[in-house]
Amino acid sequence: MALMNILNTVNHTLDHEMERDNTLVVYGEDVGYEGGVFRATVGLQKKYGKDRCFDSPLAEAGIVGSAIGMAINGLKPVVEIQFSGFILPAMNQIIAHAARMRNRSRGRFSLPMVIRAPYGGGIRALEHHSESLEAIFAHIPGLKVVIPSTPYDTKGLLLAAIRDPDPVIFLEPKRIYRAFKQEVPEEDYIIPIGKAKVIKEGRDITVVTYGAMVPQVQEAVKQLEKEGISVELIDLRTISPLDKETIIKSVQKTGRFAAVHEAVKSFSVAAELISTVNEGAFLYLEAPPTRITGFDITIPLPRGEHHFLISPEKIIKKIKEVVEF
Repeated sequence: MALMNILNTVNHTLDHEMERDNTLVVYGEDVGYEGGVFRATVGLQKKYGKDRCFDSPLAEAGIVGSAIGMAINGLKPVVEIQFSGFILPAMNQIIAHAARMRNRSRGRFSLPMVIRAPYGGGIRALEHHSESLEAIFAHIPGLKVVIPSTPYDTKGLLLAAIRDPDPVIFLEPKRIYRAFKQEVPEEDYIIPIGKAKVIKEGRDITVVTYGAMVPQVQEAVKQLEKEGISVELIDLRTISPLDKETIIKSVQKTGRFAAVHEAVKSFSVAAELISTVNEGAFLYLEAPPTRITGFDITIPLPRGEHHFLISPEKIIKKIKEVVEF
């Protein structure tokens, strides 16, 4: 095993899979020579050559459109969108073509392609660099949406995404790219897409979160435990498909529910989670389910970003309200 942060793990996993499968190609803006804006692909062009790891034009629609063509014709493209907020020009390709190709061709064509993108706030970036757009993609049939929160999960989920026959949106929480290291096995392993992880069992409330919010919730949980509140913490890992079974089973045990994410509140992943709980565990609830989310605004520029982001203090306050209802 090697100690890696999430960024190291992305690089290691791409290297691992490029060596194993010569149909895998990696490209995007500055991905080749420079190794990406965050250096997630550093060294891959030097090792595998410009035919398999290369720079693209500054054209997100072209990046995704060409990946669709490659995937139909036998390659496995893993493309990088430099920041998730820059993905908007590619939405026509993603929604109208990538997500629909299996249905459109009645199963004749599948698209084994991955679209990687750093997402979320917390690094004091400019506009379009701090978006959390996961709910948009999760709304589209034919797309899988994956968000890891640890180095170990990053490798297992990214390998699963690369080997999946359908398109996967792989969002990487850049706020915790380098936040901590974890032992990651050198060997091959897969974490199934669509399976949440129970990080900690508890009896008083179920809290579901993902990505960069996992460490924030864990910090809040430590304080709540000192005050006698037992939290069952679930890392969603996959936004779509949603692991409804794990969530419902947990709420049937605890009787209370809170969803935490950085994205805006309305029409969100948290809203879908609450609907899931209401449909599957309504008669077990002892308090109204709640959501701890960003505000319904564009994420502020650096000076005001801290007002938008979710802190352990915000999480603690809201969880106490549910438990004490």
